[in-house]
Amino acid sequence: MSVSPMAYEAQFFGFSPQTCVLRVYIAFQDYLFDMMLVVESVILKKLEAAPGARPSPLQIRKCTEKFFVFMKEHFDKLFANLEKVLLQLVLNIPPNVLLPEDKVHEQYPYSKEQFQALQDEVQQLQRQCRAEASAGQALRAELEEQKVVQAELEKILQWFAGLESICREHGTSNVKESVTFLTQNSKKLQDVLKDVEKKSRRVKKHDQLL
Repeated sequence: MSVSPMAYEAQFFGFSPQTCVLRVYIAFQDYLFDMMLVVESVILKKLEAAPGARPSPLQIRKCTEKFFVFMKEHFDKLFANLEKVLLQLVLNIPPNVLLPEDKVHEQYPYSKEQFQALQDEVQQLQRQCRAEASAGQALRAELEEQKVVQAELEKILQWFAGLESICREHGTSNVKESVTFLTQNSKKLQDVLKDVEKKSRRVKKHDQLL
């Protein structure tokens, strides 16, 4: 049996030529074995009808097995020639024949060096794509951070806008004056809060004495 891969033939036929030849060999061998059994049964029937001494079925079986070995040896020699014919002339695709799906190689032939250069270029482009993807991810993360900062800034601007509106209502337009105004009012509120707390403690004491 040939050990050549014959991958191109397997691609074209959909099966390995060696597998096909092996199946043909097994089919012929099984047919030869079945034929020996038929011959043996015919001999036994003929001997049963013949008068006089005759060999036993065991002797007939031994003779049949020897004949089968003899036939198989000759069959193997003949099949070796048949295998060469099948693999070289029937199931073999000539080197100058291309499958339809491989016609592109004929239109755009490449040497090993050119193919290796293309592979190197593809790998370089893949590295660039990965680097750009990583940079894009970093930019997206930075953009998210900028959105958070922008939201905080918008809150601060809204707070200043509210502060400006309050200051305008009280006749103050300068930011420094506005801060001073808020500080003074804050102190007044704190004093009022302390006074309320003192009065609340006094009321509690009074209630406890009662």
